[in-house]
Amino acid sequence: MPADTETAYAKINLALHVRRRREDGYHDIETLFAFAQHGDQLQASLADTLELSIDGPFGSGLSVGDDNLVMQTANRLRAHFSISKGASIRLTKNLPIASGIGGGSADAAAAARLLNRLWDIQASEQELADILAPLGADIPACVFSRTSFGSGTGTAIELRDDSNVPARHLLLVNPLQSVSTAAIFKAWDGKDQGPVARGDIWQATLSGRNDLEPIAAAICPAITDILNILARANPAMVRMSGSGATCFALFNEAKDLDAAKANLDPRWWSMGTELR
Repeated sequence: MPADTETAYAKINLALHVRRRREDGYHDIETLFAFAQHGDQLQASLADTLELSIDGPFGSGLSVGDDNLVMQTANRLRAHFSISKGASIRLTKNLPIASGIGGGSADAAAAARLLNRLWDIQASEQELADILAPLGADIPACVFSRTSFGSGTGTAIELRDDSNVPARHLLLVNPLQSVSTAAIFKAWDGKDQGPVARGDIWQATLSGRNDLEPIAAAICPAITDILNILARANPAMVRMSGSGATCFALFNEAKDLDAAKANLDPRWWSMGTELR
């Protein structure tokens, strides 16, 4: 059977406000999700069994077993919809691991969209998001892969119109240093600094913040180095995404993005793209 393909779009948090620490150990947040036009790539074809292979620049050492989020997604869909078919899935890992841009969550979401077509499930995006929410807080937003407002643990999604966002040239930069999401959230001081503004999404972005940014920068000083370099490159805005360590800048002009990229440390990973 011919293979079908799907992109696992890189996620960024235009703003990320931590509102409270919950009794279950998780945190209530408010965030503005946006997505790049590029990311990891998945390919799948029908097969008798369910199998996963991984390649790409960040694929080395990743598990292809049932603990992988792609396999967890496939098994969850098979169980929920009583699917007897299998699939041979290939994941090309272009995005750094544990980097704040939704790599594993985006892969899971892309696998869901891909298998939804391959197995002719005909589930809606909302249904897929609801089924997969227990696997990860970013997965519902990644299923839609469109600009949205997330609340609760991030799984309550409201799609937003981003047509008024003027800066759509996106530069992602990661120092290739891992930071622990759990450790960063644990270090949050518990002070609620207020909600993400509603209404105009661009104004909400500019007035927003990432409450995890100073915590992550204290653990990984390279984050501050990246933010400073990006801030000098005439961006419309610059911020860290998620719990780090990936930082991003949005530019009005592609030439400014190219100039910024030329000034980066060559040891860092970067990707120039655009918002979806």
